[in-house]
Amino acid sequence: MSALVEAVVPVRLGRSFRWLLASSWTSQLGDGIALAAGPLLVASQTSNPTLVASAALLQRLPWLLFALYAGVLADRLDRRRLVVVADGLRVVVLVALVTTLLTGTVSIAVVLAAMFALGTAEVFADTATSALLPMVVAKRDLGVGNARLMGGFLVLNQLVGAPLGAALFAAGRHWPFLTQAVCVALGVVLVSRVRLPAHGTAGEPRHIAAEVREGWRWVWHHRPVRTLALTIFTFNVTWGCAWSVLVLYSRERLGLGEVGFGLITTVIAVGGIAGTLSYGRLERRVPLAGVMRGVLLTETLVHLVLALTSSVPVAMVAFLAFGVEAFVWGTTASSVRQRAVPTQVQGRVGSVYMVGLQGGLVIGALLAGPLAHVWGITAPFWFAFAGSALFLALIWRELGHVAHADEETLAAEASG
Repeated sequence: MSALVEAVVPVRLGRSFRWLLASSWTSQLGDGIALAAGPLLVASQTSNPTLVASAALLQRLPWLLFALYAGVLADRLDRRRLVVVADGLRVVVLVALVTTLLTGTVSIAVVLAAMFALGTAEVFADTATSALLPMVVAKRDLGVGNARLMGGFLVLNQLVGAPLGAALFAAGRHWPFLTQAVCVALGVVLVSRVRLPAHGTAGEPRHIAAEVREGWRWVWHHRPVRTLALTIFTFNVTWGCAWSVLVLYSRERLGLGEVGFGLITTVIAVGGIAGTLSYGRLERRVPLAGVMRGVLLTETLVHLVLALTSSVPVAMVAFLAFGVEAFVWGTTASSVRQRAVPTQVQGRVGSVYMVGLQGGLVIGALLAGPLAHVWGITAPFWFAFAGSALFLALIWRELGHVAHADEETLAAEASG
């Protein structure tokens, strides 16, 4: 058992990382439960497609509205305390929602308001949490640390949480949200045990707009990090365009029903688990630039395969490959950024990335409908392939510089 624990959470990562990991895994389980129960609750209140779609928008909109401000707070304040407060507010909102469900006073307006409030609190919690990892582990261990955090997302959020949420909803509409509240509350207790070095803005805080601009300027003037940010934005536009019509693609192109569509998510998650479990070995054996080029090329080719095929087995292999590359890329990109960015601007730089990520998804989703309507259901996948291929060709050589963006900070750590 001790060997297994050491393999999953090496002692060298420290006690604070274990508390952070336990908190993240617990919260991921709760969020996974809501992943299935949230849409079911909305559908139980209304069959209006506009209102149903509004629920998803209201959960993503806070990232575009508040992410930059959340980044400023994450750099000004104690990040652990910010996570505790934000997640504590999530618990309050969930308890209020459960109360309306138990008393029969719930309505679609209440549900949508709760989703917006939960999404807003999540922005502040996730922004601060993403800046905690580089404060509790050595820079050389960020790859392993990110892989373990992402592994918890795959297993607990995607594979366990979603089906559990559906089962709990069938038992009673309040049960999934009460369970989520318990999970988030436990996550608050666990993250409160994390010990951090001193951080936060000293002296009188400057105007928020000035601090936001400082974060943008830092990204823009750091060539490798700027390239990484543009890559994340562009690949989220292309991915968001293709995946926005995935449910229609699976039905019309592959001939899959509801169970088959659910299988796609499972296959992607299995690929992601394989990617995260092998990440440490991959990081040791393959140059980082090679990893980055390989995963982005894989995603580009996945779009091409899905645009060409109508075979379910071929598509499932493509989805498996996507699962591997998506989570290897996510781990690599996060690790490179966290190593290269100074602690005092981690929150603001991270928030710039999230605006780019979410903004890319929104733009991609807006493009998907017209493309599919005019040229057919495979058109978004052709767009994703062409856009990804063109951008990858432009940055191919630059990725070598991106991969080594952290060399100065690693050298400083080694000499220190």
